[in-house]
Amino acid sequence: MYEIGWFSSGRDAAARELLLTVHKALAESKLPAHIHFVFSNREPGESAESDEFFKLVKGLGLELVCFSSARFEPAMRKKGLHDPDTLAVWREDYDREVLRLLAPYQPRIIVLAGYMLIVSSVLCDFYNMINLHPARPGGPQGSWQEVIWRLIEQQADETGVTIHLVTPELDEGPPVAYCSFPIRGAGFDHLWAALERELDGGRTLAQIMADDGESQALFAEIRRQGVRRELPLLTDTVLEFARGNLQLNEGQVLRAGKPCAGGWRAGANGDIAL
Repeated sequence: MYEIGWFSSGRDAAARELLLTVHKALAESKLPAHIHFVFSNREPGESAESDEFFKLVKGLGLELVCFSSARFEPAMRKKGLHDPDTLAVWREDYDREVLRLLAPYQPRIIVLAGYMLIVSSVLCDFYNMINLHPARPGGPQGSWQEVIWRLIEQQADETGVTIHLVTPELDEGPPVAYCSFPIRGAGFDHLWAALERELDGGRTLAQIMADDGESQALFAEIRRQGVRRELPLLTDTVLEFARGNLQLNEGQVLRAGKPCAGGWRAGANGDIAL
């Protein structure tokens, strides 16, 4: 049995959709693979959204392991907000406790899906962990909001979604799988033109970011197209691991047993079926 671990803070409906969709795809595939456990850094009662997530986990018959990061060494965690060295030590101490709690499990891979903590080397050196990043390999780093504004600032022609191996360096692990899509042409050119008119009219990009935020039309369409691909890419990647077509060996990505340094380009022509 190909056993999969799942890490999530369960903070919103998207976290529930990710788990439900991948769980369903594994069941329908008839592959000898399943999600063995779900780990959350929240505990029951901390958030209404995470409580809904826990209900889903139990409803799917999955094992749930909770360990509150908010309640772990709170004084040290608070100090770490202003002291990076202290925060790094807190992360390692927390992850050692997580490692202890997960000792009964032996997952082949762990999927980070809406997990809102940065993972230290304590965990990612012990487990093969994969994470979704809302840009193609070599694209901007950071949150999806930061990525999109950076794409707009760069006047980029395309972007994508990447599943990468988790390393201590945030968003810099080797690509495991990816897809790309254009942000020019039909559906986008009129949005770029509208933004240019605003800039020519005297508004700076910083003002547009502050005033319009995520409702800015070009920003919103880039996000919409990225979200359309995130769930299919994650699902297809997990299934490829379960089939044995994707493997991880000492930090190296293998496709059909051969090194795949740039990651698996999912689907025909670098895109996935939507």
